Amino acid sequence: MSLQRVRIDRDSPRLRRRRTRPSRKSAALRLILAATLVGSVAGLGAVATNAFGMGALYQRFVSKVERFVAGPPPDRPTVATVTVTPRPVTPSPGPTPTLPPPASGQPPATPGPTPTPIPRVPVDVKIVKHPDAVFAHELRDDWCAPAGVTIVLAILGHGDPTDAREREIASRIGEWESKRDSLNGEWGPGAMALALKAYGADGYEIRAYETRADALRDSAKAIATTHSPVILLAWRGAHTWVMSGYRADADPTVFDDAKVTGAYILDPWYPWNSSIWGQSDKPGTFQDSNEMIRNFLAWKRPEGHYPDRDGKWIVVMPTIPVG
Repeated sequence: MSLQRVRIDRDSPRLRRRRTRPSRKSAALRLILAATLVGSVAGLGAVATNAFGMGALYQRFVSKVERFVAGPPPDRPTVATVTVTPRPVTPSPGPTPTLPPPASGQPPATPGPTPTPIPRVPVDVKIVKHPDAVFAHELRDDWCAPAGVTIVLAILGHGDPTDAREREIASRIGEWESKRDSLNGEWGPGAMALALKAYGADGYEIRAYETRADALRDSAKAIATTHSPVILLAWRGAHTWVMSGYRADADPTVFDDAKVTGAYILDPWYPWNSSIWGQSDKPGTFQDSNEMIRNFLAWKRPEGHYPDRDGKWIVVMPTIPVG
C-alpha cells in the first residue's frame, strides 16, 4: 500500500484557533506563577533574610501583582487636604506698658496686677517614654503607612504594635483608598487618617504648608496641645515618619516665632538601609535640623500631579486632645 502525502491547510476553519487577549485573572495567575518561580530559584532563605536585596525585590513584585489584580483605585471622596497659609508672626511678649498720666484734676489711675512674663527658654518635649514598646517595623517595603498607623494607635493606647495588627490594617486598604488620595492606589495620607478613625483615633486631618518651618511649628503645637503624635510625609511624600516630640528655642504654644530645631521620630523603615536615604535610625531618635531638611521634603510624586499637595510639606495632624 502506498502512502499518500496529505497537505494540511493551517488556515482551514476546522483547524484555525481563535486568538483572544488573556483575561486580567489569567494574566495575574501568570504573574503569580512567575513570582513563585522567582522565589524558588532565589531560595526562600534569601527572600526571608533579604539577602542580596531579594526580599525587597520579591515584595515589590508581589505588590505589583496585587495592584494589577485589584485594578485602578476607585475615584471617590476622601479626607480633604487643608492648605495652611502663612500666619503673621506675633511679636514675643514684652514689658508691661506704663499707664498714661492722669488728666488735670483727676486722681491717678490704679494699675492692675502686673502679669508674670513668660520666659523665652528652649523646650524639649517627648510624649513617648519607651519608643521601642510602641514601634512597628513595616513588614513589607511598601507598608510604611500601615506600620505608621500601627505606631500611632499604639502610642494612643488603641492596641499593641504587633505584626498581626499591621497586617490587619494593611488588608483593609480597600475600605479607604481613593484615586484622589493616591494616584497609584492604596495608601495616601487620606487613607491613613481614615484608618486611624476606624480604630478609635478620630480627629486627624491632612494639612499642607508652604514651608517646612511652619509645618514643624504647627506639628509641635499639636503634639503639645493634644498629647498625640503627628505623621510627617517624608521623602517627598513617599514615606511615613511618626513625630512623637520636638525641641525648640521657645515654647511654640506661646511664641509664634518659636523655631523647631528637630523632632523625635519613629521611622517604620528601621532597621533597614535605603540606597537613597541611608541607614534608618532606631525608634525615638532625635533628628536635628539637618536631618529634617534632608528627609522631610516638599511633596513631589512621580505618578502625577496633586494640585493641593505639590510643592508643600504634608502632615497628618491630630486635632482632638486625648483624655
